[in-house]
Amino acid sequence: MIALSPVFFIIYVMIRIESKGGGFYCQERVGKDGAGFRLLKFRSMRIGADRQGLITIGGHDSRITRVGYFIRKYKIDELPQLFNVLKGDMSLVGPRPEVRKYTDMYTDEQRRVLSIRPGITDYASIKYADENVILGQADDPDKVYVEQIMPDKIRLNMRYIENHNLREYFKIIFLTIKKII
Repeated sequence: MIALSPVFFIIYVMIRIESKGGGFYCQERVGKDGAGFRLLKFRSMRIGADRQGLITIGGHDSRITRVGYFIRKYKIDELPQLFNVLKGDMSLVGPRPEVRKYTDMYTDEQRRVLSIRPGITDYASIKYADENVILGQADDPDKVYVEQIMPDKIRLNMRYIENHNLREYFKIIFLTIKKII
């Protein structure tokens, strides 16, 4: 965290210069055993943009700032989640934490993804790195997310849960770095 502090400072200042509001964004997410926690990210959208919908759609969602496009493209907006990892709310690898709106839709079987600590990256993050583009092409993005993407993400998360070991952990980290590069 100390080594990354100059990067945090530069990104924070860039966000503040471009748009009103703070440089960080906190959102309530669902973690291990269904417990809520505050997920921390660099703010990539204009203030109040989340009131227009929880799903980011398309390659040019008007709610996203210029700096926001850059930090999202290279997943830099996720770096503050390292604080969530240090706090114990998250792990580096594990199912991405969802908002309660979507976890409330889980079946009993799907709730198994809540049995382990959520992570910054997982197989679903790698496969759906371009999720906002997919949703941008949909007539009903929320429906596509709930009926197609979310179940597939959960299936991928189950794969990790069933094969949860050190080798798998580092494999996902490697694949994530490869995908970003």
